[in-house]
Amino acid sequence: MAHEIIQLITEDHDNFTHIIADHVHKEAMIIDPAWDAEGIKEVLAEEGLQLVGILLTHSHHDHVNAVMDLYDEAVSLFINVKEYPLWKDCPEDAILLSEGDEIQFADSTISVIDTPGHTAGGTCYRIGDDLITGDTLFVYGCGRADLTGGDAAALFHSLQKLKQLPAHTRIWVGHDYGIAQESTLGEQFAGNPFLMIDDEADFIRYRNQLAAKTRSMPYGPISRSALQAVLHNTGEDDDSTK
Repeated sequence: MAHEIIQLITEDHDNFTHIIADHVHKEAMIIDPAWDAEGIKEVLAEEGLQLVGILLTHSHHDHVNAVMDLYDEAVSLFINVKEYPLWKDCPEDAILLSEGDEIQFADSTISVIDTPGHTAGGTCYRIGDDLITGDTLFVYGCGRADLTGGDAAALFHSLQKLKQLPAHTRIWVGHDYGIAQESTLGEQFAGNPFLMIDDEADFIRYRNQLAAKTRSMPYGPISRSALQAVLHNTGEDDDSTK
């Protein structure tokens, strides 16, 4: 395999930071560095990796607060063109991305997928069979759409786009909210309610009103019958973790 995904989580926080490591060229890209820049630097040093780029899935504080401690003239910073205006501290020389762009990293290609909904410029990154989803998709969950710049309808269509990817695709998410820290799209197709709803109006109602009332963390898989019961108010709870 040309690359490895190294997943980091900071004590006292539920955010994941991901390092895309190329051990042949001894280079690394980091996605959403937050909370512990020194810890990230230590991991890079231990792995013998030179940081060459920072990729952002979105610009919420809990995904970007370590960027400036890692960013320098030898490091490229990438952010979606629609997200750039939302981060007032974003460096002016950041490289702006759009749907379909490709980033060359050592011998690998990172594909850019526009996934608005949690924020206006939400982005997923695909490299080989790995998909870094940020707050667009969680293990058996998805990001909120009621924060500034959020849009549940846009999030529905972003998730529909991800459903077109192969089931064996491994997902690396932005927060440790689920019963596992990683998963596959196939597992999510079978048990993530936000990927199981095919009607936009039902999705918006579930995302904005019903999910918070019927689910609790850590999120686990649910059945289609339980989901339909919630959507149609037949009284069955959708949360299999309870």
